[in-house]
Amino acid sequence: MSVAIAAGGENLPARVDVLVLGSGAAGLVAALRAADAGARVCVAEKAALLGGTTCAGGGVMWAPATDLARDTGYEDSPSAAASYLSAASGHVMDRDGIDWYVRTAAAAVDYLLAHTRVRLRPLARPDYRGEWPGAAPGGRSLDNEAFDPAEFPGLSERLRPSSYFPLLTMAERDELGGRAPDPALLADRARRGVRTMGGALVGALVASALDRGIPIVTDVRADGLQRTQDGWQVAFGGTTVLAHGVVVATGGFEWSPRLREAFLAFPIVPISAPSNEGDGLELALTAGAAVADMTAIWGVPVITPPDQFYDGKPSGRMGNVEMTLPGSIVVNAAGERFVDEALAYQDTSRMFGDADPRTGRLRNVPAWLVFDHAFATRYQIAGAALGRAPDWAVTSATVEALADACGIDAAGLHTTVDRFNADASRGQDTQFGRGDSPQDRFLGDPAHTPNPCLAPLATPPFSAVPLHPGVLGTSGGLRTDDEGRVLGWDSTPLPGLYAAGNVSAGVFRNTYPGGGATIGSAITRAFVAGAAAASDLRST
Repeated sequence: MSVAIAAGGENLPARVDVLVLGSGAAGLVAALRAADAGARVCVAEKAALLGGTTCAGGGVMWAPATDLARDTGYEDSPSAAASYLSAASGHVMDRDGIDWYVRTAAAAVDYLLAHTRVRLRPLARPDYRGEWPGAAPGGRSLDNEAFDPAEFPGLSERLRPSSYFPLLTMAERDELGGRAPDPALLADRARRGVRTMGGALVGALVASALDRGIPIVTDVRADGLQRTQDGWQVAFGGTTVLAHGVVVATGGFEWSPRLREAFLAFPIVPISAPSNEGDGLELALTAGAAVADMTAIWGVPVITPPDQFYDGKPSGRMGNVEMTLPGSIVVNAAGERFVDEALAYQDTSRMFGDADPRTGRLRNVPAWLVFDHAFATRYQIAGAALGRAPDWAVTSATVEALADACGIDAAGLHTTVDRFNADASRGQDTQFGRGDSPQDRFLGDPAHTPNPCLAPLATPPFSAVPLHPGVLGTSGGLRTDDEGRVLGWDSTPLPGLYAAGNVSAGVFRNTYPGGGATIGSAITRAFVAGAAAASDLRST
């Protein structure tokens, strides 16, 4: 089967039942659900390539209490999942919302496995707060099996590439323990166009849309949205589409400097799709939509190699693995550690917003990942070659000289390294408890004992790379109900307008219960929004 994906506004239909804006996981799941309910659907993508931030990232979905996990040998239950979400997010989610997510996420997974080409595999990743009631040691974070596009010649080339992830499944990456992947495997997958992680999820969803004959049009940016008596008129330059229902799934606003400055508390480095500029958000605002949680982000510490670009724009790479592996620490300008480096990345990122009460300035920005030569010989640092620190790192013969070169307080860094080294030699972090919990140890080095997250910084030369507050995406946006209907400022739905993914306020309200919370939130809301759009069509 050849790929029938068109580019340009001339390929948009004049009229459809449901128009989906955006081709990430949220948009594609909504499109499939609406089509399966009998609606005529079209997917319109602003960028030249499909997949949005889903394709750029890991593609893991956090979905508790699924039949898939239980069938794979993981013990779980809706009551345990609800207890955990109550502990993790109960201060911002009510009980009805918690029960809705547990129930609906599991139904969405069943749908994907039964009615699409998506193939999921539970990961042995523990929930991010294993000490809380109902936490699971594994099975709730769902990985994507590698997707082979051989049946769809040309499809792989139409998908957005990963921002930097190698062609491994997340399970394969987890099993490496920080070591380099097999280059022969990567080369073979690249030659065949195989996609993994978020690319596998999007590839499978696009293939499922093509199975149904859903038109997919790229290179079309929506620049007008107006409600009429006949439905929604959506303008794409000189082309207009009339749709009974519109699902906005255009991603967050993290690449818009104007919107970042308006809503976010501190500067961030986005590592998502650069097409996420808040277009859909602003279009819905002009139509009377309300918003919620606009300061919320899917935060992650980011390392920014000078050659790291995405779509021609400076970007970065998640630094949480390097922070967790033994032989590194993270410090601020005072030379002080300020967090358990192995914490879940969303929790670690919160510390970047910590302000000095005397000056009002951010206490932990800038920050540095500091490591020794032994660390650089064992582990990859932001994708650099093993054996030594990256060329762009600051490297010095002593800790004090490194501090001076980075503008870090030398006495503070010396004291911090001395204390950390003493703790690491005993395998016990007395300051922050790094490596004490199963979730800490998961991304550590299992070959290193007694604590897979701790090793002294003792082998010169010593190196440092800047560490920045980054985002996988913003997670505040359009306010919706449980059916994905966009609400107006009077809290009533705007007829025929729906939203899912990062353009909408996140299901978890700026909390992060486990690996894959971003995709879990997006797919679960899209699952109901697509069905609601088709149902509302039938009711008119």
